[in-house]
Amino acid sequence: MQTTNRPSPRALRGLAEFFRLEAAGGIVLIAAAVLAMVAANSPLVSYYEGFRQLPVQVRVGALDIAKPLLLWINDGLMAVFFLLVALEIKREALSGQLASRSQLVLPMMCAAAGVAVPAVLFVALNHHDAQAMRGWAVPTATDIAFALGVLALLGSRVPTGMKLLLSTIAVVDDLIAILIIAFFYSHGLSVTALVWAAVAIGGMWLLNRRGVMRLAPYLLLGVVLWVCVLKSGVHATLAGVVTGLMIPHRRRDADAQAHSPLESLEHALHPWVAYAILPMFAFANAGRVLEGMRLDDLLAPLPMGIALGLVVGKPVGIVGAAMAMRALGWARFPEGMDLRAMIGLGLMCGIGFTMSLFIASLAYHDTGAYGSAVLGVLLASLVSAVAGWLWLRATLPHTKKVD
Repeated sequence: MQTTNRPSPRALRGLAEFFRLEAAGGIVLIAAAVLAMVAANSPLVSYYEGFRQLPVQVRVGALDIAKPLLLWINDGLMAVFFLLVALEIKREALSGQLASRSQLVLPMMCAAAGVAVPAVLFVALNHHDAQAMRGWAVPTATDIAFALGVLALLGSRVPTGMKLLLSTIAVVDDLIAILIIAFFYSHGLSVTALVWAAVAIGGMWLLNRRGVMRLAPYLLLGVVLWVCVLKSGVHATLAGVVTGLMIPHRRRDADAQAHSPLESLEHALHPWVAYAILPMFAFANAGRVLEGMRLDDLLAPLPMGIALGLVVGKPVGIVGAAMAMRALGWARFPEGMDLRAMIGLGLMCGIGFTMSLFIASLAYHDTGAYGSAVLGVLLASLVSAVAGWLWLRATLPHTKKVD
């Protein structure tokens, strides 16, 4: 007898809430990016730069952390974003879309191809420039909030299967991005700080083994871990990843309706990340001065490599992998999706934005190179969003009202 892996009613309610939150957050994210571009290209530019470079210092005894506000956002607030990403990955791996091998094959292969093909295109255009090559990973990411925000403009015409596949691809994408950041964007390692980081991780592991279900001890050790990782040379946002993976995903009691500590924290963080942290990151990082920019600047290998990687590489990799999986009989397209819908999904995955901008900030410390990368990310995200929306608007069937 054939069985189906249909989400439970509770899971469906959770998915509906997730999609509403992500879609609305995506719209806020777009607004923040537009506001940043307006501020950077208006008489407000001095205030915008003053906001980004505002010095912020925290000092506790011998511990002294002094950074401009931009780095507090990128190293501190984005650690909370990565904490949420880790919570989502762990939940999906233990009880969600990544828990079933049959459900995992298609998004995993699509995500892997959607990382590899853009990277190859970028390298093909920039292999001669060692500085530019530091950003090979910039066009490999997908911004789920931005993409779902664009999909929301199509209303009920978008099949749930497409939203689920897009979300799962983005989760696997984020996992790959985390590994890339850990292995390729760490520098000047401090053994002492890493030892203390290991002690903090060991404390969280011990709490987990002892069955501690309260969130406070984990989060307190997570703050300690963030400070240690910040001082270690490993990027501080990875502390959020480790903390998220250490939060227990077990019920507090026998009540199947009760939330686990992981689910409770995920639900609490989601609105803050969607409506505050990511928009603030977008506002602080998306401002690009356009004055004096020429067409040659746009067609330079660095921004063009990013743009082609996202606009062309993402859909080619994702759709190609999906077609190969279906032809081999290893996976099927989700319910409600055909090849045309898959192409539209591939185009939507070219919206890199948040993670692409974040990786660019790690790859390029030179203002000119970073500005070129931002230009490529913004151009690609805009083109992918418009192309994906137009394609799906033309190809998705109209829903009929039921009398």
